[in-house]
Amino acid sequence: MLDGLLNWVSFSNPMDNPFYAYGDVYNLPYDIGYKIWELIGGTLAWLLNLLFPDNGVSSFLVSDAVMNALAIVLMAVVIFAVAFIINLTMIWEERKVLGRMMDRRATRIGPLGYFQNLSDGLKTFLKENIMPAKADKMGYMWALSIVIGSSVLIACMIPLSDRWFIVDYGTGLLIIFALFAIAPFTILVAGWAQNNKYSLIGGMRAAAQLISYEVPMLIVFASVALMAGSFNINEIVHAQAETMWYILPLFLGFVVFMVAAIAEAERIPFDLPEAEAELVEGWQTEYSGMKWGLIMLGDYFRGYVACALGAIMFLGGWMLPGIGAGPVPELVFLLKVFLLFFIFIWVRAAHCRVRTDQILNIGWKILLPLSVINLIIVILIKMTGDMPWDMVIGLIPWDSIRGVIPWQ
Repeated sequence: MLDGLLNWVSFSNPMDNPFYAYGDVYNLPYDIGYKIWELIGGTLAWLLNLLFPDNGVSSFLVSDAVMNALAIVLMAVVIFAVAFIINLTMIWEERKVLGRMMDRRATRIGPLGYFQNLSDGLKTFLKENIMPAKADKMGYMWALSIVIGSSVLIACMIPLSDRWFIVDYGTGLLIIFALFAIAPFTILVAGWAQNNKYSLIGGMRAAAQLISYEVPMLIVFASVALMAGSFNINEIVHAQAETMWYILPLFLGFVVFMVAAIAEAERIPFDLPEAEAELVEGWQTEYSGMKWGLIMLGDYFRGYVACALGAIMFLGGWMLPGIGAGPVPELVFLLKVFLLFFIFIWVRAAHCRVRTDQILNIGWKILLPLSVINLIIVILIKMTGDMPWDMVIGLIPWDSIRGVIPWQ
């Protein structure tokens, strides 16, 4: 009987499938999804063939086309699950770090307090779901769905390494920024649709804030793309592996990006659209129950995307200087993401909320000129020829570094 099962569950190489869409590039989440369906589909096919010998359904379940289609579906599930776990880890990181900065123990439920996130999610799910009677129901629901959906989509589009991606698109940064730009309009609609003055004011604040910080962020994106010669995320990472991390020549752009990213994620000190002390909860006031919980989760998804983009554009992504990707490049990348998120937490603990006029002045009068200066620096570097990377890299004792790396 076991031999019969092994005839249907073979765990073959997914790259041998004629419908494999990634050419010669190995895709780890696709492989995981492929193996999952081989196990599930092969077991179902074996059981059906055992009950109804020589039926066509069993062969259909393990055919190349079906294997590829279900592998893609399961790949998306795997990528979302990993992104979701990353977000839970970031929430746990923020609670623990804030606790230490405030001289308290922070969450303590489960191993190292990690299960506090799960209990809070269950509590939010069980809360009553209320919709205002005079709200514009279509705008109320669709705006929320677009805000959350776009945040999750961007997070799932972020590659964790050369082998962990959905698709290697040539205009990666542009697509991600375009999805980022959806938020101001949908948040404004969400604030208006609730028929609540606090929500409307919060929505107007959010739209003004996000638009004013998206302009300098876009200029920083353009600077990095010009430096690397591509909008492709993979090529940007490899360009830094061949030269050096862009945080060194473009430190000014890194600072601008981090400030703008904190504002885009509506985190303290740029949380004026929520401002619970004066606007109850801002544009989120009339969202309750799981809808409010999903908004909070979407904010952390956007925070993850911001930190991931910072690691990709300025910290070499999943590469280490002189070493390369190593055996687990995804772990290298996530450690950089958590390091940048630590800066977000540090800023939250150290600063209080700023006023509306201060937020707009910082965006238009400080960050915008600095982002233009950063772009001019990149143009000068490209006009005068590439920086003498070989001379700089030659000063670093790579042999000594490689000697302490176990996989070298």
